[in-house]
Amino acid sequence: MKRIFQLAVVLLVMAAALPSGVRADVAPPANPPGANPEAGAEDTQVRMMAETILLEIQPGASVDSLGQAKVTADFTMRNLGSETERMAVRFPLSINDGFGRFPEIRSLQIKVNGRIVSTRRVMQADPLYAYDQVPWAEFDVTFPAGQDVLIQVTYTVDGTGEYPFVSYGYIFHTGAGWKDTIGRADLIVRLPYEANTQNVIFDESPGWSTTTPGGVIAGNEIRWRFDDLEPTTENDFQLSLVMPSVWQKALSERRSVQDNPNDGEAWGRLGKRYKEIFFFRRGFRHDAGGQELYRLSVEAYEKAVTLLPDDGLWHAGFADLLAVHAYYALQEGEDAAAEALRSMQEINLALRLAPNDPKVREIAEKIYYLFPNAVELLESGYDFLWLTATPLPPPPTPAPAAGPTAAPEATSTARVAESTVPTREAAPSPTAAPPLGNPLCGSVGLILPALIWLARRKSYS
Repeated sequence: MKRIFQLAVVLLVMAAALPSGVRADVAPPANPPGANPEAGAEDTQVRMMAETILLEIQPGASVDSLGQAKVTADFTMRNLGSETERMAVRFPLSINDGFGRFPEIRSLQIKVNGRIVSTRRVMQADPLYAYDQVPWAEFDVTFPAGQDVLIQVTYTVDGTGEYPFVSYGYIFHTGAGWKDTIGRADLIVRLPYEANTQNVIFDESPGWSTTTPGGVIAGNEIRWRFDDLEPTTENDFQLSLVMPSVWQKALSERRSVQDNPNDGEAWGRLGKRYKEIFFFRRGFRHDAGGQELYRLSVEAYEKAVTLLPDDGLWHAGFADLLAVHAYYALQEGEDAAAEALRSMQEINLALRLAPNDPKVREIAEKIYYLFPNAVELLESGYDFLWLTATPLPPPPTPAPAAGPTAAPEATSTARVAESTVPTREAAPSPTAAPPLGNPLCGSVGLILPALIWLARRKSYS
């Protein structure tokens, strides 16, 4: 604990120096993005007339990857000069991942005018961090004067990110060495399901990547077009997604509630899935798709606790959604009093129903540390101070049919989704919320309660 509080002091000082509203985070290791081929001649008359880049996002993920994409890049090259040019064209295989490691793309194949060509491995400057030497694939191409030469490059790349989000990149600026501009560049991302603003993160970043603006959604594809592109690093492409394996689980839960609309367990699992892809590591999604996910998560949890009023786990999971959203909303100056109050009603009820469930206790402990002025820890349990005040109550959650009895513990991994000591009986529902005072505010307020909670919390399976 002493070391934790020393760390807290350091972070408080750092947070005080950050501008208000700044979000800083540690980026995960970067996997090599796709890239345009680089001219092997310093002064060439060969122009990249057009390119079409297709990123086919694969539906699954391996145990050591958040996701993969198959990349097919087609380039139309034209020699605008009067003489044939022969050169060794280069294509980057790797980048520094930011931690001194150099992962590579896989399954590289290069065709020139439809024929597979051999490549050789050479060391050249890192396309992103020029001070590093990384492997490139080099291959020989002849460009006859006035003729088009077609180059196709295919390979597989791993996504970069942290569960449940994954990002992909594509480097356009390695093509800057060709003559003039890139006449036309089309970049297509193809998903294994319908694309929308819930599973493609536009307008903001999960912490390490921000989707390039201008993408147009059409069915299961998102398309970008660039004309007369003189590429610099600012033109390099980025894409942020919900991991396909995670999104497909959400789709599966949607089908479950459509087929069985009275299945409270299915509604609870759906609410948890939506919650999972709504929150970032710190904060939540403000984009339109993210806000829709929050609304859908609330609705799903409401259905779960209506159909299963005696189930403490789903009440606790609902409390977790409301409390964490309210906490970050308050940090940003939003009015979230009713939402925070409702989270306390839900966790209070969950503790009555399942006082010994480890997940219920874990979520209760989290709420206690997020709202230190609203919850008091006594020897007998938690006292939810706001529930004895007089705030305007949010929509009621159905109470158990009988007296508070412990809900059965989860019997399968599907239930271990939705934290501390038994609480006293809640006072009658209040009618006007007390001030949401927090002894800390802004960036500082975001750090210390979380550090204390992390120091105190237990690990549960």
